[in-house]
Amino acid sequence: MSTRISPRTAATSALLVAALGGVTACGGLTPGGSAPTAKPSGPVSTALPEGKATLTIASSENAGTTKALAEAFHAKHPHITVDFQYTGPEDYDKSLNLKLSSDNAPDLALLNKLGTTVKAGLVRDLDPYAEAYGWNDTYPSGQLDQWRATDDGKQLGTGDLWAAPAGFSIVGVYYNKELASKLGISAPTSRAAFDAALAKAKAAGVLPVQLGNLGGHSSFIVQSIVDSVDGAARTSDWVNGKPGSTVRTPGGTDAANTLADWAEKGYFPGGANGTDLPGSVAKFSKGEGLFLFDGNWDAKAIGDSMGDKVGFFPFPGADDKATAIGTSLAYAIPAKAENPDLAAAFLDFMNSPGAAQVQFSTGFLPVAHADRVKTPAGSVKSDIVRAWDRVNKDDGLVNFFANTDATMNDTLTSRSQQLIGGKITSEAYLDALQNDWTKGHQ
Repeated sequence: MSTRISPRTAATSALLVAALGGVTACGGLTPGGSAPTAKPSGPVSTALPEGKATLTIASSENAGTTKALAEAFHAKHPHITVDFQYTGPEDYDKSLNLKLSSDNAPDLALLNKLGTTVKAGLVRDLDPYAEAYGWNDTYPSGQLDQWRATDDGKQLGTGDLWAAPAGFSIVGVYYNKELASKLGISAPTSRAAFDAALAKAKAAGVLPVQLGNLGGHSSFIVQSIVDSVDGAARTSDWVNGKPGSTVRTPGGTDAANTLADWAEKGYFPGGANGTDLPGSVAKFSKGEGLFLFDGNWDAKAIGDSMGDKVGFFPFPGADDKATAIGTSLAYAIPAKAENPDLAAAFLDFMNSPGAAQVQFSTGFLPVAHADRVKTPAGSVKSDIVRAWDRVNKDDGLVNFFANTDATMNDTLTSRSQQLIGGKITSEAYLDALQNDWTKGHQ
């Protein structure tokens, strides 16, 4: 796909950004090229070149974020030219390892997946740069840990740092302010208040939760509950493939039972299993539903349709800690990069105040400095920025369940459709998720 895509499409594609099982589709090397035999080592520098220099960036991101960041970086450092090299997503993933092993490797490369790219030694460990620039103090650990992996690429969340974020997407809850006002409901700040709002809406003949589950997006509901009950750290262990982790937890049990219960009570629209996410967004935007679990990538479409009649909040946590499902665009420095120090300077720029507004304006949430982002007062985008800021302060970001292995998205989809349809029990639903996880992390 070579046309510009919307932030929604970009972020939806990111659901499988860090999947370990799918890893980079092509594990080969460029003819005549060679993979590094060891990790790049030696001192790193935070100094920019004094004379003219060119930074090459290979990417499949076409929402405009990276290109806009490149332009802002050049404006700040006019002697640095940024050569942004775009390739369509499908071709990019197929050819990435070939590109990285080439003697003409770029200085930065969008890293959609870790796996074989890390195992083959094709990207540079960024921990020396993280220490030099103080990234561990700038980023909440939940942001950087999504791009850590063991040397064999099999476990996320631990080991060396292989990429740095360029812009985030998160999932929360949109709500129809007009319907809520008529029902005497405000944005819930506790699980009890959320459950009470659902019951009140149903009793008044208002659809409690808009849902399109054709692509398994009920996983947003399930994971939001798991994250909030079990906490970000414990849930991240499962997503990251930490040995011994399980989804059969208090949060997992609560989430599976809740999904089945909401379906049985008629809290979802009829035909939810046959409606996709864009379809549910369109229906919600027309006033069908009090709540919608969805990501910030749909904020523009929803805001354009509903104006100041829509709000957004993070799903209320059990311990007053904000959690949210989310991940990022992220860039790695190839082991064969000609200008690794310059590449690291660009990565550092991505978490600067100057980059925050650029990231937000192109459809993503800023890596840092959310308080610097300008949004219309009372708008849904303003709500999203506040939610993002709170999630960061509580270090509550958790990668998508679908990213834990290559087949989890299919399992989430098929089993949730069966659970909502009353064809399996909540216990069978959790068993299916855990069995998939076990196979994916053997």
